[in-house]
Amino acid sequence: MTPNETIIEATKDYVRTTLKDAEGGHDWFHTLRVFNNALLIAKSEQVDSLVVALGALLHDIADSKFHDGDATIGPKMAREFLFKHNVDSLVIEHVVDIINNISFNKSFEKGEKFTSPELDVIQDADRLDAIGAIGIARCFNYGGFKNRKLFDPSIKPNMKMSKEEYKKSSAPTINHFYEKLLLLSDTMNTKTGKRIAKQRHQFMEQYLDQFYAEWDGLK
Repeated sequence: MTPNETIIEATKDYVRTTLKDAEGGHDWFHTLRVFNNALLIAKSEQVDSLVVALGALLHDIADSKFHDGDATIGPKMAREFLFKHNVDSLVIEHVVDIINNISFNKSFEKGEKFTSPELDVIQDADRLDAIGAIGIARCFNYGGFKNRKLFDPSIKPNMKMSKEEYKKSSAPTINHFYEKLLLLSDTMNTKTGKRIAKQRHQFMEQYLDQFYAEWDGLK
């Protein structure tokens, strides 16, 4: 194996072990899907393939949702792991910047943000896993993990949430479609991401139509 292939395989092993007991929507298989999506998208983009691979593999190594909101743990773990494996310091800093800036809740923040073509690719790959059939499955899996209602017609989606309101929301799972999932297709950065997102977005709209029909006893 080449040096890059060696560190990528070591990173896979590290993430697989670290996330072995993670919540089902943010586990090793989520990471693997994001990794594969990122490699697919990267084929059509001018990017550093090592940064894309490592950033995708480490993007959820310690999601703040499962660490009392602490967003510093993931970047710290990634930095320490990559440093231990003698990865170039510029690559390490780029990967850490990606982890710090990939999350949807970053969209609530004002001011200048870190950007790079590699972040664009990984962000699209991560957001693709939040929509479509798998996105729906992950959404309800997390809602069950947090013991949220499936749907409550009396609780309307909050389309003007602050970052803190978003992070603390305990609204029914269906609301999350409107507060996040259905917004993602318009946030894609790359041509490939936009193309895949369009079909997955349509699938979610069809699902919601069927859901409401069944809820109301119409089908």
